[in-house]
Amino acid sequence: MVGPVHTRISVENVNHPGKTRDVDAEHYAAVRAALLTILPEGPPGMTLDEIRAELPDHLPDELFPGGRKAGWWLKTVQLDLEAKGVLVRSRTSPLRLSRRPR
Repeated sequence: MVGPVHTRISVENVNHPGKTRDVDAEHYAAVRAALLTILPEGPPGMTLDEIRAELPDHLPDELFPGGRKAGWWLKTVQLDLEAKGVLVRSRTSPLRLSRRPR
């Protein structure tokens, strides 16, 4: 018996322009939707610690039971959305992220 086929998508990394990697599309979409829900548009944004604390409440438990692996996915989606210009990184310490103003 063959297991379910998982759709994959290519993601970018703002720190490594031109390189992509394939990841599970369902996990990516869930974290992307959660990030775009919790992040404010424009500065001052949220710190990574603030995002990590809030993110699990917005993720489906069947994909992220107990929030497991949410941190890895957060970083993957964050770097991809920064590369695509959807998220903006502030030059503050600690780092803050926000959605690019429309």
